[in-house]
Amino acid sequence: MTSIHIRSAQPADLPAITAIYRDAVLHGTATYEIEPPDLAEMTKRFHAITSDGFPYSVAEMDSIVSGYAYASYFRTRPAYWWSVEDSIYIAPQAKGKGMGKALLQRLISDCTALGFRQFIAVIGDGHDASASVRLHARCGFRHCGTIEGSGFKHGRWLDTVLMQLDMNGGTATLPGPAPLKG
Repeated sequence: MTSIHIRSAQPADLPAITAIYRDAVLHGTATYEIEPPDLAEMTKRFHAITSDGFPYSVAEMDSIVSGYAYASYFRTRPAYWWSVEDSIYIAPQAKGKGMGKALLQRLISDCTALGFRQFIAVIGDGHDASASVRLHARCGFRHCGTIEGSGFKHGRWLDTVLMQLDMNGGTATLPGPAPLKG
């Protein structure tokens, strides 16, 4: 059995990350992006996320970067600063091997340690049979909404599913200083 190794992403991982995302853009519906960004744009995005202190991880299988995940603000206005959103992408040959779950569990752990209260999954082409919906449900996320027909890609209308996970007491108590801002 092949083992999965999760570690913090480094700039040297960006060519592999770019290739994984390129495949998702061209062939998938998890992202509503239509044209795949190049390495320069993915590098810019990587530095914007990591310079703010958000976790960004890669998953290696047989020492090859085969998946990645990161967290970022759900929305940037100050009232949202306790809510974080995840993004997870897996190379086609690595799907179905537990990599998504390992990456999501790492993100949950990292974002809990940072003090976030709500973890939001915004799942493109969301439906009950979606691998991403099933993954998030297995990791404790609950369904909290559907935006019907929110995207059009590959010749069809796509729904967006929203899922949510409470962390650090969720809304049961008042928050302390905003994570990464306080």
